[in-house]
Amino acid sequence: MRTRPLKVALLGCGVVGSEVARIMTTHADDLTARIGAPVELAGVAVRRPDRVREGIAPELITTDATALVKRGDIDVVVEVIGGIEPARSLITTAFEHGASVVSANKALLAQDGAALHAAAEQHGKDLYYEAAVAGAIPLVRPLRESLAGDKINRVMGIVNGTTNFILDKMDSTGAGYQEALDEATALGYAEADPTADVEGFDAAAKAAILAGIAFHTRVRLDDVYREGMTEVTAADFASAKEMGCTIKLLAICERAEDGASVTARVHPAMIPLSHPLASVRGAYNAVFVESDAAGQLMFYGPGAGGSPTASAVLGDLVAVCRNRIGGATGPGESAYAALPVSPMGDVVTRYHISLDVADKPGVLAQVATVFAEHGVSIDTVRQSGKDGEASLVVVTHRASDAALTGTVEALRKLDTVRGVASIMRVEGE
Repeated sequence: MRTRPLKVALLGCGVVGSEVARIMTTHADDLTARIGAPVELAGVAVRRPDRVREGIAPELITTDATALVKRGDIDVVVEVIGGIEPARSLITTAFEHGASVVSANKALLAQDGAALHAAAEQHGKDLYYEAAVAGAIPLVRPLRESLAGDKINRVMGIVNGTTNFILDKMDSTGAGYQEALDEATALGYAEADPTADVEGFDAAAKAAILAGIAFHTRVRLDDVYREGMTEVTAADFASAKEMGCTIKLLAICERAEDGASVTARVHPAMIPLSHPLASVRGAYNAVFVESDAAGQLMFYGPGAGGSPTASAVLGDLVAVCRNRIGGATGPGESAYAALPVSPMGDVVTRYHISLDVADKPGVLAQVATVFAEHGVSIDTVRQSGKDGEASLVVVTHRASDAALTGTVEALRKLDTVRGVASIMRVEGE
């Protein structure tokens, strides 16, 4: 066994970073046995040095993160500060000074993953980021290693625990969006400003990372269609139940049927109760993968929180340290396919549209004509109403998003259509 310890610099000591430091200390003997060498916490970069950090020697604390990663004796830098800067500069500086990197930074990887991979390759170092996508769930490594010999066609999942908790609460109790959000905030599942979660930004960053790995294609955050869930209502859930469905905020990455392009999107969707993702409750995450040889695979578990995320970070740390000892590096970026990312308009799926219409003869015929003129075939129609007002619910067969958008624009121009109350995609059938 190698006796010189592998030195680790920790950037950030919040909920995740403090848990990483704790596990490194309490599991030191096990980590040594698994890696083949001791692992030593050599420094911890923080913004607030005066805060008490139990279990971390005060002399390890520094506010100069740049000096820490430039030391030259650091083997691995663990970055859990998040955001774009200074994280990006610190990671590239770490590579330049001989360290490999373990990161949990989904936003940075979704925006600049290609550049970071290139820097890692240039300096012969590792860049691992299991914790960036789904907390403790092993997902990145299975996609880029276990399924490296397979052809992945679709990755669809719940990758944000906050939104799943809110939607699950709306489904199970009949609560409205705001009421469910308030409960999520009180329980600590939602941030004081939940925008990144409920508007889909967090899930979109994860979708970009997953699509890039699954399809061997560079997919950036700007390539991901994003739609939040703040407009989902109790009425939408009532309609979903009538269809034998529930509603989830899904990240969906898939190849086109001809295999010539890919799409990546995040939006609320109805899914049948028979689909495995429909049973994912509370703040849990789950990702459903479909491939040629392996078929259908399901990855499920806690997707956020200090301990689950730290578990993924430590798994990467063990792998990177083993590579350091063996003088090798793990898998880097695989973007050889370079498939184009198609716009949302090319996506083909089913739709659930709820319309407020005038309750008089001929309205249904007018609405059906608009669907037909735009090439969108109707599967089912449900109508109810009284006192001159009515609700019309239309479920379509599969159609392109562009065709559906054109249909809705034309419907809004009809005098008999008071408003388009809801548009929901139907997935997983």
